[in-house]
Amino acid sequence: MSSIRMLKNYLIISRHQSIAAAAREIGLTAAAAGQQIQLLEAEMGCELFDRTKRSLTLNHHGKALVEPIQEIVARYETLGSQLKSKPTGTLVIGALVSCLMGAFGKTLNELKQKYPELEIKLIAGLSSDFLEQVMDGGIDAAIVTESPFALPPNIQWTELYQEPMILIYPSTKIKSKFDLPFIRFERNTWTGHLVSQTIKANKLDIKEGMELNSVEAIIELVRQGLGYSIIPKLSNIAWGTDKRLKIESLSGKAIFRRVGLLERRKHNRQSLTQIIKNYQ
Repeated sequence: MSSIRMLKNYLIISRHQSIAAAAREIGLTAAAAGQQIQLLEAEMGCELFDRTKRSLTLNHHGKALVEPIQEIVARYETLGSQLKSKPTGTLVIGALVSCLMGAFGKTLNELKQKYPELEIKLIAGLSSDFLEQVMDGGIDAAIVTESPFALPPNIQWTELYQEPMILIYPSTKIKSKFDLPFIRFERNTWTGHLVSQTIKANKLDIKEGMELNSVEAIIELVRQGLGYSIIPKLSNIAWGTDKRLKIESLSGKAIFRRVGLLERRKHNRQSLTQIIKNYQ
């Protein structure tokens, strides 16, 4: 019979595209992690992954096991929790790197101090990638930008905070910031849609330059004088003391990036995700 540790490892492996990547997170060798999967497949009587020489992905049998295993692990972790005054267990959350640099980064630090027995595992990525992982049960929830599209009926998004979209440009002497190339956040992402909306709402005439999917990289390129950009005003950055960067509020319509918690409407970690929603 599989151990709780083996079931936890299965959930970790299910989030990765390779045994080697999963093994690094688990703290096992790739061979040991692969052996655990083989043992679980032998117990289930079927293969759980589609394998190639370089990757593995959950097949329909493997996907069907994720939610029941999550429930088993959740029930195990909450054994005796009624006797404790503070929440325990593991919460796997996807998060935009820019959110960790924003208001959620501060919240996360305070949560860890207040609930030391609550283990929070973070996975960095893009909002659109996290939607599929939340739907599949690969992660419990994700801190993401509000979706520009309608969400599936079994998914909910709860707003946690807002960040105004701002104009940033280098502090070096320039005739006009608009003479510089525009450094755009990748337009097919959720934040990218918001940037496009901001440009349109403020009737800005921009000269396209580079396109990246990292707010942090965009800020650094602007510091180097390579262009200007429109990004969310992250709360954990000391904007006022940055001598290489200038920021402006948009003179037209104010647009905000809304950041919230994405999760299934029903899942076994709702008591833990509720702590985040209450705490923000």
